[in-house]
Amino acid sequence: MFVVVDGRDKGYSRGVTMTELAQIMADLGCESAYNLDGGGSSTLWFNGSVVNQPSNGGERETSDILYIAQGA
Repeated sequence: MFVVVDGRDKGYSRGVTMTELAQIMADLGCESAYNLDGGGSSTLWFNGSVVNQPSNGGERETSDILYIAQGA
């Protein structure tokens, strides 16, 4: 299960607290979860497109990613 929560962006998103994120994950049926990042660099790509709205207005260059590829 992958979840991205957009950060504070007036009129669009208020973000979530860690407690709220824990509840979201529990509601989705997760028994354990990891919080990997926060802020404007939180970007979720799927099938070649960004599927969220990063709070800094667009993608941010970053050297750390979690990349999942379909196996053979």
